[in-house]
Amino acid sequence: MAELKVSLVIPAYNEEKYIGECLSYAIKNSHGRFFEIIVIDNASTDKTAEIARAMPGVRVVEEERKGLTFARQRGLDEATGDIIAYIDADTRMPEGWYDMLVKNFSENKKLAGLSGPYFYHDIPRHHQFFVSIYYKIAVPLYWIIGYMATGGNFAIRKDVLHKMGGFDTSISFYGEDTNIARRASKFGKMKFSFNFVMHTSGRRFRGQGLLKTGRVYFANFLSEIFLKKPVTSEYKDIR
Repeated sequence: MAELKVSLVIPAYNEEKYIGECLSYAIKNSHGRFFEIIVIDNASTDKTAEIARAMPGVRVVEEERKGLTFARQRGLDEATGDIIAYIDADTRMPEGWYDMLVKNFSENKKLAGLSGPYFYHDIPRHHQFFVSIYYKIAVPLYWIIGYMATGGNFAIRKDVLHKMGGFDTSISFYGEDTNIARRASKFGKMKFSFNFVMHTSGRRFRGQGLLKTGRVYFANFLSEIFLKKPVTSEYKDIR
């Protein structure tokens, strides 16, 4: 049986500090098996696009409407694979991530999407403990409602994205991942696996504060579940 074609989409706004490393990890630890790698340059004013274009096999697409969901939607419009994987520009894809993705989708034809947690590689241990508390609270809710996603670490069938009408571009930032998971779950299983880990930076914790960041994320997680919309419309770019 032919292996699924996986498109990797990376939204990027002023990510010159991280995008080269992100792409290097993705290419190396997938062993070059992504069907395509697309960087969505989301109105950057720095060297993000220049750095990305210099990487082998990477296609850069411009999206002038600034906003994460606009960038995600442009990725859907451009991708030609069976599965679209979305990661953030400050992530470091670990070895085995690609294999786990293909294994899950190949073995379960009813799987709509797959997501998992972050491992923050550059924050103190006591901050890691705080993050673990967040998941201990969120996971029981996942067991009850049946869906959960991390925005910089998820993959989804392209046909499911089309069936659900694509991304909700009225959402600016917070709550968009839970919105995706909730809507996708109507068309199949939205699986959250603790083995499907993505390494990322803790820059938002450093730039916005640990407690505030956790509080805002969790409030919007709950709001998307119970009210079907986020409660926070404004966000700060932290680079």
